[in-house]
Order: sequence, then C-alpha cells, then structure tokens
Amino acid sequence: MKPGLPLPEPHPRQPQKLRKKAYEKELASLQSQLVDMQQWVVETGARVVIVMEGRDAAGKGSAIKRIAEYLSPRVCRIEALPKPTEREQGQWYFQRYVEKLPAAGEIVIFDRSWYNRAGVERVMGFCTSDEYRRFLHQAPIFERLLVEDGIFLLKYWFSVSDEEQLKRFQERKHDPLRRWKLSPMDLQSITRWEDYSRAKDAMFVHTDIAEAPWYTVESEDKKRSRINVISHILESIPYNQLPDTTPPIPERPNSQDYVRPPRELFRYVPDVAARLERKQNGH
Repeated sequence: MKPGLPLPEPHPRQPQKLRKKAYEKELASLQSQLVDMQQWVVETGARVVIVMEGRDAAGKGSAIKRIAEYLSPRVCRIEALPKPTEREQGQWYFQRYVEKLPAAGEIVIFDRSWYNRAGVERVMGFCTSDEYRRFLHQAPIFERLLVEDGIFLLKYWFSVSDEEQLKRFQERKHDPLRRWKLSPMDLQSITRWEDYSRAKDAMFVHTDIAEAPWYTVESEDKKRSRINVISHILESIPYNQLPDTTPPIPERPNSQDYVRPPRELFRYVPDVAARLERKQNGH
C-alpha cells in the first residue's frame, strides 16, 4: 500500500451476496418474530435499548428501517438526536439521552447515540480531551446502571471496508433519492479513516463490558447484515410468543337509512395514476 493511504479495516473474505428471494423470505419471517417480541415487550413492561453505531454508509439506517418497519411507532421509537443546543451543551453529557430512554413496554433504537463523543466528536475536535476521557470513564458506569435497572441494552457496530464505503458514497452522489445522505462531515470519514479506526479501537477497549458488550455486524453485504442483526436481537431478548389477543372483527350492522351526499360536493385529488394505466394499456 502506498504511503499516506488509509489502512482498510480488516475484513474476512468478501461474503457471497444473498439471493433476493431467500433474503426476502427470511426477512419476512424475522419481522414477524419482531412483532411477537413487540407484543411481549408491551405485555411484560420490558424496556429495550438498541444502540446502532458504525462507519458512515455502513448500513445502520437500512437495518433500522427493516427492524422498525412493521412495529408500532407507539412502542418502537427511533432516536437520531441532532447537534446539541446551547442549553444541552451546558448539561451533563448523558442527560439528553436519558430523556429518550424507554418507559415500560417500549423499544428505543438509537441511530447513533452517546458514542458520538467517542467517535466524531473525538476525531473532529468537537470535545476537549478532558471531556473525552470523562466519557470513556462514565459510559461503562452509565450502561451498568441501565442494565442494573432492568433495561435490555444491545450495542451494535456496523463494520464496512474502505472500498465498499467509497462505493456507497459514489452511489449516493448519483442517486437523487439518497443524495441528501451525503454531507461534508460524512466525507471526512474517507480522509480520516485511520483516525476513526483509532477512535473505534479505543472506544471498544473502554466500553466493551460484560454487562453491555459490543457486537460487530459485518456489513459488506447489507442484506446479510440485516438478517444477522435482526436474528441476534431476537436471540438476545428472552421473549416468548404470547397468545393472539387480536379482537374479532365484528359484522357490519344493517344500514340505518344513511344516504351518502353526492360526490360532486367533495374535492378529490386528481387521478394521476390513470395516466399510468393508459400507458400500461398502450394508449
């Protein structure tokens, strides 16, 4: 490797891409199990915290989307906190995250978390050395307190190689639907690859504790990483399938002489889809 180029994050051999049909079938099964887990969380009053961290473009967001896709937003919340306000900057660092922790019967997924301090804040100089050292000391204490209080805490690091990350950045740049995901801060992860690697290594040394260990998700293949992380969540939460309590669907009662007002009295959105139908029929 030429001098000055960033060292790639070590990876096993390139995994074989999962076939779409097999992936979709397994994903549907796992998402069904997540719904069962959600019912158990609600019925038992369990509290679940899932921390998603990793390289930019490593697949955290798409994994979170698949986890929460069929869960109730009243039960499963996704927290992606913005830059702290001036007031929050004057608080204890963990304070604004404490406010987002789950109550009984809730699941909270942190799309990035308090570990911002050990990653981007450390690398980009957004915190002082004292603040950084204090974080590494306090984070394990904070997490032990969460677990001691009965919270299920799962921490995942999505790992991707520098080559795959660059490829995904290029795809985003040319995709108008995903271009918004690229920011100058994201692109710093290319030029500061080694700095982020060192920060991640130090973070693991101090915060990979028995009560709340880190689990690495290999994410060269996003489909494979989604299957793996959802499977691990289901294996880690000691839920069991509860009896179906869905209420029966009642029969509609007979009409009580209701007459619907004429359609002309209402405003309807234009039927744009009709154009697609005409194109489909060759008109």
